[in-house]
Amino acid sequence: MTARMHLSDAHGSQRSDGGSAVGHGSDGQGPDDGERIAVAVEILGLLADRTRLALLRRLGAGEADVTTLTEACGASRTSVSQHLARLRLAGLVTTRKDGRRAVYALRHGHLRRLVDEALSAADHRVRHLPPHD
Repeated sequence: MTARMHLSDAHGSQRSDGGSAVGHGSDGQGPDDGERIAVAVEILGLLADRTRLALLRRLGAGEADVTTLTEACGASRTSVSQHLARLRLAGLVTTRKDGRRAVYALRHGHLRRLVDEALSAADHRVRHLPPHD
């Protein structure tokens, strides 16, 4: 795993001619398509863990400290701290100090929406809901 992944952000989503950048909401094949797919696989791999998905779901509601996150996901404090360190190293979450507490937040809204969509897809399967766009 790379030390830090580049995740798309708002300032990188527009070309100088005003159009959308290739790869940001585009189906086009660009020279960086292989790298984008590799990073997407890495992100999805990090989400493919029950504890990390629960942490990201909780952080989608707003920033939180380790105690709050431990309660939200039901894992041990040690496990939560290790998962948060991995998410931070991958650049998916940020941290700031608030006195002696470390407060975590999602890096950007794309992650919140990705987690929400994964959980919505799970809802369809678990509740036998009809497919839709």
